[in-house]
Amino acid sequence: MQPIQKAITGKEEQADLSTAYQSLVQFYCAFNSGDIKMMSENWWQSDDIAMDNPLGGIKRGWEEIHTVYERIFNGPAEVYVEYFDYTIHETAEMFYAVGRERGYFRLGGEKITLAIRTSRIFRKVNSRWKQAHHHGSIEDPQLLAKYQAAVLGKQP
Repeated sequence: MQPIQKAITGKEEQADLSTAYQSLVQFYCAFNSGDIKMMSENWWQSDDIAMDNPLGGIKRGWEEIHTVYERIFNGPAEVYVEYFDYTIHETAEMFYAVGRERGYFRLGGEKITLAIRTSRIFRKVNSRWKQAHHHGSIEDPQLLAKYQAAVLGKQP
């Protein structure tokens, strides 16, 4: 399977959320527009969901995950990412996508380029894909420290 290089930005036409691709489009639309309601619709509302991302530790359940997105959306930094170099692997009840995010965060006059390895797992809930897990890793420790400082307000 060849990875798809055309990026998902969230600006693509929104369509049938029963497709894996459109569920990813919805996520990136919610993230890049800071839409917490749409983000909530994208995630499965269960205590079984989990997120392990560069902003610190594993978050479990929507209440904890919601807090991370609220911090990003309402924090001092502008964050933008798009998904590329990805593959989608689908069964009847779940799909997972493995790829990379590129983008930036901007705080004040400083703009830092982001490079994140990203996987997302969705499960079928009432004929729609709902996100159940996200894992993101920033390989560069200096970039990770700058990103955490910008979004979480911590000094690197």
